[in-house]
Amino acid sequence: MSVFILGVESSCDDTSASVIENTTILSNVIASQKVHAEFGGVVPELASRAHQQNIIPVIDTALKRAKIHKNQLSAIAYTNGPGLLGSLLVGSSFAKAMAYSLNVPLIEVDHLQAHVLANFLQKKDEKKEIPSFPFLCLTVSGGHTLILKVNDYFDMEVLGRTIDDAGGEAFDKAAKILGLPYPGGPVIDKLAKDGDPKKFSFAIAHIPGLDYSFSGLKTSFLYFVRDNLKTNPNFIADNLPDLAASIQYAIIRSLTNKVVKAIELTDCHDIVIAGGVSANSGLRSAMHQIADQYHRKLFVPTIDLTTDNAAMIAVYGYFKYLKNEFSTNDSTPYSTVRNKTSF
Repeated sequence: MSVFILGVESSCDDTSASVIENTTILSNVIASQKVHAEFGGVVPELASRAHQQNIIPVIDTALKRAKIHKNQLSAIAYTNGPGLLGSLLVGSSFAKAMAYSLNVPLIEVDHLQAHVLANFLQKKDEKKEIPSFPFLCLTVSGGHTLILKVNDYFDMEVLGRTIDDAGGEAFDKAAKILGLPYPGGPVIDKLAKDGDPKKFSFAIAHIPGLDYSFSGLKTSFLYFVRDNLKTNPNFIADNLPDLAASIQYAIIRSLTNKVVKAIELTDCHDIVIAGGVSANSGLRSAMHQIADQYHRKLFVPTIDLTTDNAAMIAVYGYFKYLKNEFSTNDSTPYSTVRNKTSF
C-alpha cells in the first residue's frame, strides 16, 4: 500500500517541501534565500521572514509536481530541530495547522537523523542499493560535525563530534578570509581543483578519541594569510587556487583521520557520508579511497540530497509512520542537539 508523506524543512535559510511515496521521491522543492550573501552568513530574523513568504508557494508547488491532492496525504513530517528557532517555528506551525485541517498524523523529525536517512531515498525508476545496519556515518554541515554508528533507523550512537566549530563552518570561514562569496564551501571546492593541496601546510588538531576541533585550524589559516599579506599585498590573488586546495586538504584530512579510527574500532562494513559538506568533491574522493583501502562499501547521497531538503525529512517521517510514532501540537522546536550520546 502506498504511503504519501509531505515533508517540510525550515531549519535554516532554505524553505523546502517534498512529497514521497513510501521511499520514492515524487517532488522535492527548495527555495533558497539570496539575501544572506551580502552579510557573509545567515541572518536569523531575515531567514524567518523569508520562510513566511515562501512556505505556502513551496508546499503548493511540491504537491503539484507530485501530482497528488493534499487529501491523499497519509501524514505530514516536519523539522523540529536542531536549527534556528525562528525558522523552525514557521515550518512547525504550518505543518501542525495543515495536519490538523486534513486530520492526518503529524510527525516531528530530527534534522541530523534525517540527513543520515537521505541515503535511503529512491528516485523514480531507480532501484539503488542502500546501506546495511549497523553502518558508520560521517555527517558534516555548516552547523554540525558528527561520527555516528547507526544501528537502525531510530538508534544512532554518537561516537565523535566537534567540540567547537563545524567542518562546514571552517570552509565558510576560510572562504571569508580569502574574500570569497558566501556560502564559501562550494567556491573553495571549485578553486581547489586547480590548486596544489600540499603547497601550504596547516596543522590539524589532535583531539583524543573521535572528537573534532576546527577552531585552531581556522585561526592558523587567518594568521597565515594575514602575515603573508604584510609582505605581499597580492598574496591571496597570486595563490588563490593553492590556498583553497591547501585549506580544503587540511579540513578533509581532519575529517577522514577520525573516520579511519572509527572503522578500526567498530565492526561496521558500510560507510555513509551526509550533510552539506558531503557534496565536496575532495571529501568524496578521500572517502572512496578509505572505503577501498579498508574493503568497505561507501554510500554517498546525490548532490541534491546533500544540502537541507524536505525529502530527507519525509523519508524519516515515513519510517516513523510505519511505527505509528506520531507527534502532538504541543511539541516545541529546539535549537541544539538534545542528546549528547545518541539519537
